[in-house]
Amino acid sequence: MGALHNLISIHDLTRDEIDLILQRAAEMEEIAVTRSKLLNGRIMACLFFEPSTRTRLSFESAMLRLGGSVLGFADVGVSSAGGKGETLADTIRTVERYADVIVMRHPLDGSARVAAEFSNRPVINAGSGAEEHPTQALLDLYSIQKMKGTIDGLNISLCGDLKYGRTVHSLAMALIEYDVKITLAAPEQLQMKPSIIQVMKEAGLTVVEVDNIDDAINEADVVYMTRIQKERFPDIREYDAVRGRFRLKREDVEQMPDDAIILHPLPRVDELDPEIDSLPQARYFDQVEAGVVTRMAILDLILN
Repeated sequence: MGALHNLISIHDLTRDEIDLILQRAAEMEEIAVTRSKLLNGRIMACLFFEPSTRTRLSFESAMLRLGGSVLGFADVGVSSAGGKGETLADTIRTVERYADVIVMRHPLDGSARVAAEFSNRPVINAGSGAEEHPTQALLDLYSIQKMKGTIDGLNISLCGDLKYGRTVHSLAMALIEYDVKITLAAPEQLQMKPSIIQVMKEAGLTVVEVDNIDDAINEADVVYMTRIQKERFPDIREYDAVRGRFRLKREDVEQMPDDAIILHPLPRVDELDPEIDSLPQARYFDQVEAGVVTRMAILDLILN
């Protein structure tokens, strides 16, 4: 992707580079089915210091569909970092000897940036603390574009945990490249960081803040739900005070236009009633599928 070596933050990408990734993801739709040798002989290391299902498996699926190989760990307890106290820097300087690209998830903010500083191989941020998740933002953009035919001109609602949810932080920053209206719906304790809102407004976006789900879905083309991030709360009492506050139910969704879409980075807890899964607006499992082709595009563009 031009001079881009790593993908640490959505800020690393220009609009042209985002468009290139989305275009390449569309081209990967057929390759994902037929398989390819585009990355034959290349090795991807997956270092997941935090639990993951979709991100880790979609990266592995993406690499395998492109003809590459995968190594790594999905449980930090089995690594020297978890079992023997090895530093992140030493882990990275070791693993780069084994692989052509490193995909890493870590619980600490800034960890992906640190990893990139110590690696001579490309590093892809698969989630760093409560900070960023750039590849999720890219697959979200691809999902919106594929399902709605465009991103520009849409009303997009970001709902739930906007304080600790790293997916919405990256998505919000990606959306400053587009002509969209943003509604931010969250309990008072979980509102979006003022610094992110300021950046969106300075980019010319219309941003509206609400504290209930009804105001978020009334005129939305895209409703992006997130779970309350229990594991990131410093005080469990703070979590208990907001859990279950933002729940999308069948009667809510039935009031939405049929062509509106509901996305969610998953996993869900109780914010999406399973009864809505069969409704036409529920597209979050299609969004999962979009993760494979988007990550195929990212790997191909970085390694080729």
